[in-house]
Amino acid sequence: MKSHNLNLLRTLQVLLDECHVSRTAERLHITQSAVSRQLTQLREVFNDTLLIREGNRLLLTPRAEALKLQLDSLLSECNSLFEPVTFQPEQWQGKVVLSSSDYVAQYILPEVVEHLREHAPLVSVAYQLWSPKQFAQLADLDIQFVSTMLPAIPDGLCGEPIGADYPVCVMRSDHPLAMVDSLQLNDFLYYDHASVTGGGDKDSFVDQCLAEQGLSRRVKLSVPFFTSALNTICRSDMLLVIPEHIAVNMKQLFPITYLPLPFPISVPEHKYWLLWHPKYNNEPSHQWMRTLLLTIMRSSMYSMPMINNHEADELF
Repeated sequence: MKSHNLNLLRTLQVLLDECHVSRTAERLHITQSAVSRQLTQLREVFNDTLLIREGNRLLLTPRAEALKLQLDSLLSECNSLFEPVTFQPEQWQGKVVLSSSDYVAQYILPEVVEHLREHAPLVSVAYQLWSPKQFAQLADLDIQFVSTMLPAIPDGLCGEPIGADYPVCVMRSDHPLAMVDSLQLNDFLYYDHASVTGGGDKDSFVDQCLAEQGLSRRVKLSVPFFTSALNTICRSDMLLVIPEHIAVNMKQLFPITYLPLPFPISVPEHKYWLLWHPKYNNEPSHQWMRTLLLTIMRSSMYSMPMINNHEADELF
């Protein structure tokens, strides 16, 4: 299939409108000779004279008349491609896919949906349980936003900080360790453990720290859901390592208590982020949605305190 210079179509449109070479040249800000050369090319492309000289004027051939009607519509649509994108949340009919832990789904997502129902009622929301293994495939996944904990934003992704806290050891409120002043390493290892695997990596540092000392804990339950893990430890002597802000909030709903971990020097700060692939950076609907998510996640009673501005600046 032979390719053509589409720039010629603009010249043809003006020529058919003006029926005059010099006026066409003035409108296009090119020379008359350039217009004449392009007219010669157009005549070859369409195998038609297009413009016939009649005295001091140029007349359109029937083929040119038909092309004029098509060109006006076609080039008008092409010009619309370059118009600035306007975004109105109330008219947005897309789908938002958010991925995080079941904790975010249960306690923060409802507030997000409530705001969307008020400001963008035509949008649908889908939620997926996040796994750190998905980072490498994020560009190809149907996920616009990821809320998770990480030391820093992964290379190749974009993000904003939500907050930060530290992990703690949670147990039922009448656990044998519930009344001790401080948790000792021997006691921490004496009891079985539960682990929440959904969302970000919350406790692998525990096993790494113990392994460096030639020690290990007994993880008897691995489950992707916070509520399942909490219900289990409330019925057993199991211990659970989770972020402090979750322990604080879940203490209002479950008969639990918590203590600092017995190896504070090795306890990392949990930093929480809202992440997305850079292909969404300039998408107006994504920009609007990320502002909404960050506002809710930073202010929700179920979230964690924001890290201070100085520390946030250092992260970027």
